[in-house]
Amino acid sequence: MRLTRILLSALAALQIASYTAYSEESPRNTKTLTDWEFRRDHDWKSGEGWTAVKVPHDWAITGPFSKENDLQVVAVVQNGEKQATEKTGRSGGLPYMGKGCYRTFIDISGNLSRTILFDGAMSEAQVLVNGEKVGEWPYGYNSFSFDITDALRQGRNEIVVLLENRPFSSRWYPGAGLYRKVRLIETNPVHIPVWGVFITTPKVSAEEAGIRISTNVEGAAEGETLLVRTRIFDNEGRIVAERTDSRAICHGDPAIQNLIVPSPKLWSPENPVLYKAETAVIRDGEILDIVDNRFGIRTVEWIADRGFFLNGQRRIIRGVCLHHDLGPLGAAINRTAIHHQLKMLKDMGCDAIRTSHNMPAEELVELCDEMGFMIMPEAFDEWEVAKCENGYHRYFNDWAEKDVLNMVRHFRNSPSVIMWSIGNEVPTQWTPDGYKVASMLQDICHREDPGRVVTCGMDQFDAVVNNGFGARLDIPGFNYKTRRYNEAYSKLPQNIILGSETASTVSSRGVYHLPGQALSDGSVPEDFNALSGAQRMHPDQQSSSYDNEYCWWSNIPDVDFAADEAYSWMTGQFVWTGFDYLGEPTPYDTEAWPSHSSVFGIIDLASIPKDRFYLYRSVWNRDKATLHVLPHWTWNGHEGENVPVMVYTTWPAAELFVNGVSQGIVRKDTTPVSEWKGILPDDRTLMGRYRLIWPDVKYQPGEIRVVAYDNEGRTVEEKTVRTAGKAYSLKVAMDAWNEGGAAYAGVADPELIYLNVSVLDKNGNIVPNDSRQVRVKVGGAGKFKAIGNGDATCLEPFQNPQMHLFSGQLTVIAERIGKGPVTVEVSAKGLKSSKITF
Repeated sequence: MRLTRILLSALAALQIASYTAYSEESPRNTKTLTDWEFRRDHDWKSGEGWTAVKVPHDWAITGPFSKENDLQVVAVVQNGEKQATEKTGRSGGLPYMGKGCYRTFIDISGNLSRTILFDGAMSEAQVLVNGEKVGEWPYGYNSFSFDITDALRQGRNEIVVLLENRPFSSRWYPGAGLYRKVRLIETNPVHIPVWGVFITTPKVSAEEAGIRISTNVEGAAEGETLLVRTRIFDNEGRIVAERTDSRAICHGDPAIQNLIVPSPKLWSPENPVLYKAETAVIRDGEILDIVDNRFGIRTVEWIADRGFFLNGQRRIIRGVCLHHDLGPLGAAINRTAIHHQLKMLKDMGCDAIRTSHNMPAEELVELCDEMGFMIMPEAFDEWEVAKCENGYHRYFNDWAEKDVLNMVRHFRNSPSVIMWSIGNEVPTQWTPDGYKVASMLQDICHREDPGRVVTCGMDQFDAVVNNGFGARLDIPGFNYKTRRYNEAYSKLPQNIILGSETASTVSSRGVYHLPGQALSDGSVPEDFNALSGAQRMHPDQQSSSYDNEYCWWSNIPDVDFAADEAYSWMTGQFVWTGFDYLGEPTPYDTEAWPSHSSVFGIIDLASIPKDRFYLYRSVWNRDKATLHVLPHWTWNGHEGENVPVMVYTTWPAAELFVNGVSQGIVRKDTTPVSEWKGILPDDRTLMGRYRLIWPDVKYQPGEIRVVAYDNEGRTVEEKTVRTAGKAYSLKVAMDAWNEGGAAYAGVADPELIYLNVSVLDKNGNIVPNDSRQVRVKVGGAGKFKAIGNGDATCLEPFQNPQMHLFSGQLTVIAERIGKGPVTVEVSAKGLKSSKITF
């Protein structure tokens, strides 16, 4: 069995976006094509009606929001639905459907080979050069390239890209347009093709690492002998290995080289050390081509009954699932925005990303390499059996192999990539021949990348553990069904489990539903325990931030924490989701407009942490202590009523005081997991293991104070939450994760600054329920970019410099456009304004 002990090669990073200067002259030149013209039809021959845009570009994010945009009347089979209903906001309520056309012009001279490389085009791309179709690529999430040399002419050339997004083609907001970067690569006719270098490390020890480099060369005569030279540089720019070999280029086979790196520095999330391999192709002393590839050296093992090991050390994967949209910025990729997301997740203690449910942007993988995140790229949300009427199933038979091949070749050199996912909750999993399709896709991954394992996110538990589907995968990945992991372990041959998608807890930032408040169905939870449950619906179309509501198929986070802790064969989890995303507004997804974005996220759509962020941080972040108190303590009209209090903390115990009166000390349950005898306790017991809860606290205006104690009973930390008075002023400040955010922005990307806006009373206390409209002015060397408040029901456009607060806060995103100070001023009716200069 492959799984019993699979030593994954420590692999390398991808082709970098732009090639820097070299010691020897090279004809390779990479241009990022940012200046395009756009129109919302396919009339590419027209001389009128074009609008200048910058690529990456998402044509739909400017809206407007509308219930009628991609209104889907469907029965979601994988959710057990039998009758079609109106799925409002399923794909975000934005106008992504329809046709779009982009064009740009390039000047050409000389006899170089030229390739155009698209990181992603949404969707059904057709590419024309000077009116001649040079290629097509249906799948909007994949990267693809075309050799356009023969279609070019000396002088001015026109490049046109035709795109079409069909209605009923997505279960979430996919974005629209050339939403990832486009590059023109100019090379000698004899050159290394796109993703033409493959780096593995078949041997890794403390003393040395063996590096195997496979280099494809195109354009050479059959049997022609060329020199291939590779230099390996460490993270300080020193050459640590070098080799030049004479290789005959025959039958399209790659040139193989083997090098030794002494005393290697191993890549890990805690120490993401990168190396660089510079590969040159030489003929008669002339450099024909040079490419750089970053890579890392590390070992990965998946061991039956023992779990996941990185560099010989067992670790539990602490991962999240991420959709590709960037909230108020839409799908248009931005390196600074991704870096900001990853900084927040790093602070939470997260160490892994699942790119659900599609191939990732190159910028995300590069940043995972640099910042220290493991990553599981995912290929598809459907195979040959449909989820959506116009989904990928229409292309699967003809395009699946090409799409998997491109995904693997694009990212197989990245040290952050630890495994591949070939699908998510595909209906094929319960068909008689589904295992054959899974085997086919897994075999492609193994052929292109023999060192990495493959999984698939499976949700049809009873089918996959009995029909051979789950048994065919290297690693069985289960979406939910945490309390049945034991059963899967006993029935499947791998003896190892991955939580490929977990929790699906739902919450709206700053919203707390109390005992005594009626649900949408008219029932009234009388106490704290009655607040918890599946598919809770509320009249305000928000989910409670007590983090005790979830979907009918899922659970609270505490159950997954317990599984990671209890089972030696668990490898970890990917939580659904790290951030809220546009579309899938579950549980308010059926006849529930204006809900149009998810509330699954640990962090909301405006990049403001929910309470749940601190629950995960208290368990996952092993370097920094956490002490977080919820809810707020401003409950006008609820005097004398029960307002439960929770604390998410690293510390084992805490005492709660209301206006100086102790409500008692609560300690976390520390029962040894061995006493569970493999059966996870009930939800309430598990909440007591990972949270401190005072379920019956009578509200009195004033303050609540929490004093945290260590195992010896010593006071180690305190936090106070006060009742807010009348709103007095706004406050605008750079959010806590901005510092150093531009460090990875890259020359071509704009620098974005994330600012938090809140409302304060005269004493500086946050007013948690204010919802008035805020107006924004950005000046100096900056301009306004976007705004968001995290409210899944808000229909205000992200691009207007004004928006209503949600739970007393919102986020402003400013863009730096020059040197010098940037000023941001916020104002609201009846409040003192606030201004910041940085």
